[in-house]
Amino acid sequence: MQQFEPREAASFDIGAIMGALYGEGITALAGAFPPEWADRLHHDVMAEYASARARPSGAIPRGPERFYVETHPERITGFADIIAHPWFVAVCAAVLGPDYRIIELGFDIPFPGAQDQPWHRDFAMPPQTAKGRRLNSLAFNLTTVDTRADHGPFEIAPGTQWDALPDARDGMFPPEDQWPRFIDRAVAKLPQRGDMSARTALTVHRGTANRSNEPRPVLIVGVDTPDQGNAGRHRMQVTADYLAALQPVARKHLHCRIVEQLGVIEQRHMIEGLLSSSA
Repeated sequence: MQQFEPREAASFDIGAIMGALYGEGITALAGAFPPEWADRLHHDVMAEYASARARPSGAIPRGPERFYVETHPERITGFADIIAHPWFVAVCAAVLGPDYRIIELGFDIPFPGAQDQPWHRDFAMPPQTAKGRRLNSLAFNLTTVDTRADHGPFEIAPGTQWDALPDARDGMFPPEDQWPRFIDRAVAKLPQRGDMSARTALTVHRGTANRSNEPRPVLIVGVDTPDQGNAGRHRMQVTADYLAALQPVARKHLHCRIVEQLGVIEQRHMIEGLLSSSA
């Protein structure tokens, strides 16, 4: 477990963080961790994927050759480092307030043959955003490989977190005749090992086709305000010993069940609209 100086969280530019997430909808810290740290993360993620695929409902399809797996913090060695990182803390506190809740840990893996996803947001715009113009959830992403253009990088249409999308299926999937707007604004992200990004899941985005010969795993940490309500979709568990060993700033915000023994997660965060590609 890495240790960080408490003063570091206050050293980040809160105005720049707020401006990026309320503006483009995404921000990032290059080199948040060493590449060797990301290599260990890759090992853990691929081991968890193999375990999940070996049991029913262990991995959820998110399109052809693309899977999502939710897992427990104790299964991912670097999770404690992520949620105690000063930048992570600074971003969460700035955008979500002092009572933010860490509610989700999972990973998405597009394998070779994964296709372009339809343009989408990860859930319908909540009233806090539609009426109050307030962001109340964030997704932090950490790649486990140095992303190349042929890996099928994540594409985002900056600023579209504010689009009303009245014709979107389930409030998430705009019809194809609206896609040119997102294609015109699209920015492909090519993060490297050790980078960490934060985005609002309301900004319209998609995963693109993986034309390489290797998978491109991405770890996802979901964080909410207490009034958002996404926690009910997730099943994170920790043991008391693991919780006690976390740094106080991490322990305070982790929202999960405390158990004597970790249980098996039956994946429930199915997104039906992602089961077909846009190709």
